[in-house]
Amino acid sequence: MSKIRNYKTLAAHKKTLIVLVGSTASGKTGLAIELAKRFKAEIISADSRQFYQEIPIGTAAPTKEQLQKVPHHFVGNLSIKDNYNVSQFESDVLRLLEEKWKTYDQMIMVGGSGLYVNAVCHGIDKLPDPDETLRDELNDLFEKKGLAALQIKLKKLDPEYYELVDINNPKRLLRAIEVCMQTGNTYSSLRKNKPKPRPFEIVKIGLELERKLLNERIHMRTDEMMKRGWINEAESVHPNKHLNALNTVGYKELFAYFEGELSLEEAVTKIKTNTRRFAKRQMTWFKKDPEIKWFNPENKERIFNYLDGML
Repeated sequence: MSKIRNYKTLAAHKKTLIVLVGSTASGKTGLAIELAKRFKAEIISADSRQFYQEIPIGTAAPTKEQLQKVPHHFVGNLSIKDNYNVSQFESDVLRLLEEKWKTYDQMIMVGGSGLYVNAVCHGIDKLPDPDETLRDELNDLFEKKGLAALQIKLKKLDPEYYELVDINNPKRLLRAIEVCMQTGNTYSSLRKNKPKPRPFEIVKIGLELERKLLNERIHMRTDEMMKRGWINEAESVHPNKHLNALNTVGYKELFAYFEGELSLEEAVTKIKTNTRRFAKRQMTWFKKDPEIKWFNPENKERIFNYLDGML
């Protein structure tokens, strides 16, 4: 009997990270709050755009009301001027979890940044340190010939990673190209190292909407963000447009509007188009992960029942 009791005691205190992923506008934020309440947990954001306190509207960060419902971590915790990377995120989240496991048996991690989710679940691959000469050469290419030159180069060197990466993010393109040229191997192959063991269980669930419905939600949310003051928010950070934190869908198009390159109507249309493309890339990334159990976000009872069974 003592062995059985000991086993049950251990099982009851098993620590589990519930990971909720999916494309932008799929309903992750609201569901994460419901899950956190249900399992008496706190929320960790793994959306690399929501880290920045100056741009909550354009990154669809949780509202003040949502933040008050459940404690959130890694939302608005940085300035756009701060240097931060996925390796730091991995370390910071693991440190936070170590502390939170003293109080909670479950924690919720939610986000659409696949690289950041993977870093917490499996660790960051060990890649070569940057070669400063090569970095300068590639930066020079970017400055003289623009983003398209980097996209063409990466597609030639590593077509597999090209299909996964945010091709509008020059920092990630530069790093992948740099690794390919340094090592003679594809960035994809070097990122497939053995996962690091974690001292907690991981349960992954994904939200998937029919494409037409997701596109409708993207369009409606974009219009709502504009009504909430996205233009004013973008204007306030426009002087810092060179920062990597602002090299993201929405801000680039609005900056082009401010600079007379697009009308406001054209900018909003491009935001919707580029957000749809971004959502498609997110799903391409997540669909490669066999550990994710997929659900329609409208079927919450099915999600709750699945997690109850897993936990």
